[in-house]
Amino acid sequence: MRNRVRRGRPIYVETTIRTSLDTLWNATQDPDQHQRWDVRFDSITSLPTIDGEPQRFTYASTAVPGFTLAGTGESLGERDRPDGTRWSGLKFWAEDRRSLVDRGAGYWRYVPTDDGVRFLTRFDYRVRWGSWGELIDRVLFRPVFGWATAWSFDRLRLWLEDGVPPEQSRQLAVAHATAVAGLVGVFTYQGIVPKLWKVDRDEVSIWQGLGLSPGPARNVVRAVGALEVGFAAATAVRSGERWPFVVAIAAMPALGIGASVADRSSLTRAFNPSSLGLAVGALAGIALATRRNRPSGRRPRRSAPDLQPDVGDLP
Repeated sequence: MRNRVRRGRPIYVETTIRTSLDTLWNATQDPDQHQRWDVRFDSITSLPTIDGEPQRFTYASTAVPGFTLAGTGESLGERDRPDGTRWSGLKFWAEDRRSLVDRGAGYWRYVPTDDGVRFLTRFDYRVRWGSWGELIDRVLFRPVFGWATAWSFDRLRLWLEDGVPPEQSRQLAVAHATAVAGLVGVFTYQGIVPKLWKVDRDEVSIWQGLGLSPGPARNVVRAVGALEVGFAAATAVRSGERWPFVVAIAAMPALGIGASVADRSSLTRAFNPSSLGLAVGALAGIALATRRNRPSGRRPRRSAPDLQPDVGDLP
């Protein structure tokens, strides 16, 4: 018996790519090229064609390491419109009961503009697992799936506009995200644990060495902790900008100098301000160096600015 399923709000993603229509068409319609830039798929393989039947293909996606799901797709047609636009539709399904997605349908549209090609997709799908599947899809899967589609579209844009291979942009994105996560983690920990929570005696002694009495020194430690937590949050939110990393790099020498003036012996202790400053400066330098030429899921448009065709009835 078939599961009771509902459709969610269709996923829509759009970007404009400064390239030719034929170049974009080949990069999206050739399975070997498609799987290079689309993070949603590990592999896409065309199946032998049968006269009079649509082109079918298989796809595989790794949700988490060691957990790969496979499915089948079918081209609904490729059309050149009289107005110079192109359209490509498909439907897809997964027989694997572990897959949240049961089956779905969607399309790609290619609209030439003065700036290049307006490339957009709209698709929807049914889910398994009853009410639990609907909840998981609404709260987690559909937002992540939409973001992955947008991130992939921007990865494609970088490749066709700037010549950044998809493999390189992925490496830049991983390196940047790792460096930013390291910075956010360090500043969050240093702000909360030794300063706001414990008000560590070594932290207090640094300010006492600079001439403050114990009470004001503890207040300054707490204030610095709050600033560090705020800076961590700003770094996470503004990770695409230069200033958080420039500030982090510039602040590290001041930290080392201040600690050495207050207590020179602190520079010889384990995990001292100098070694911490070097680590933070290195992370900030990596984040700064990898800021450009990396995909962003925020850049593509996520809602249609004009009327677009509906996905239609799902198969």
